[in-house]
Amino acid sequence: MALIAVVFFALMFIGAPVAFAIGISGFVFFMTDTTMPMSIAVQKIATMSQSFPLLAVPFFVLAGHLMNESGITDRLFRFSHVAVGWMAGGLAQVAIVLSTVMGGVSGSAVADAAMEARILGPTMIAKGYGKGFSAAAIAVGSLITATIPPSIGLILYGYVGNVSIGRLFVAGIIPGLLMMVALMATTYVIARRRGYVVTDAERPTWRALAAATWGAKWALLFPVALVLTIRGGVFTPSEVGAFAVVYALAVGVLAHRELTFEKTLRAFGHAISDIGLIMIIILMSGMVGFAIIYLQVPQGISTWMLDGLQDPRLIVMVVLLFLLVAGCFIESTVLVLLLTPIFVPIVTQVGIDPVHFGILMMSIVTLGGMTPPVGVAMFAVCSLMNVRVEEYTLEALPFLATIIALIVALLFLPGLVLWLPNLAFG
Repeated sequence: MALIAVVFFALMFIGAPVAFAIGISGFVFFMTDTTMPMSIAVQKIATMSQSFPLLAVPFFVLAGHLMNESGITDRLFRFSHVAVGWMAGGLAQVAIVLSTVMGGVSGSAVADAAMEARILGPTMIAKGYGKGFSAAAIAVGSLITATIPPSIGLILYGYVGNVSIGRLFVAGIIPGLLMMVALMATTYVIARRRGYVVTDAERPTWRALAAATWGAKWALLFPVALVLTIRGGVFTPSEVGAFAVVYALAVGVLAHRELTFEKTLRAFGHAISDIGLIMIIILMSGMVGFAIIYLQVPQGISTWMLDGLQDPRLIVMVVLLFLLVAGCFIESTVLVLLLTPIFVPIVTQVGIDPVHFGILMMSIVTLGGMTPPVGVAMFAVCSLMNVRVEEYTLEALPFLATIIALIVALLFLPGLVLWLPNLAFG
């Protein structure tokens, strides 16, 4: 296992694509283990693609791009602006609320952060908001997308860890809303101190709020319909992904009348690119996942951790600390695919619900995308808004501290995560 890790990190260090780093390190295991035929490596790659639940990933990716092209994003922006634009730090508050409602559309933190950086970034800077503050609010706010259904990360975690995707979707709702409230409170405190306040701002009337809500109704209804159809047994997670594609097409063509043939082709083009990137990582991870199980890595780490610690929550805290550090260097999708088979058996053995752990894990590994040195969401936002990483990092500290404190609270208060899925599924 040490050889696999050395090869993987060496390839990452020299700038090799993640999928190739995983694939080559996996092949190294089969080349050096004389008892293992090389043909099994190819079989494991093929086996990873033979999964019905995994169909949810390409379907939801395509649905997200179709919804972005169908005018949903503009309507959600108007809804968010009317709802919270009047508050201290109004545009930053809009970014956070927009991430929450966009979580039910895009399913990707990086896509959400990049979209908001293009839409809100220039306006925030023009209105006098600090460049670093603006970038930090947008990037860290996109973390909410990691738990609000349909999160691509939760689908992968459920698939690899053999955990109910329906329960994960429902479990992510309350933590996502708590993240929104916590980040809005942090934004409010900073904005009041710095004077990021709209002059003569007034709360919206009920009529204006109702009109904005009605305009965004199809987007706001989608995550609700998603959860209800899974809970009601109408669709499996994979089938609800196909439903999401049909829903996006119907809304774009029939309701909003904005989804033209050219926009549909553009959505398919972006989706094919994203799906190809995600799927090749998933396929290559099949070999490494097999090596992890074959070498009994979960059992070895479990023995080491359980010998040193007794409190299950402290064990999970050590795991989360490791994931936080790893997330600063490795993309969240890779971490979920490689580390879920290791850590799920450990937390299950000590009595932690894998659904509870899944929400914590996805939150913490996605948070790595908002931190130096190689955070994908951080670099996307900073490059689009022309913000120095040093300036971003300094301004992001209060937001990062808020999220870490919330994750610790969710660890010690599992009822906040599990109450809704237990209510829905028993």
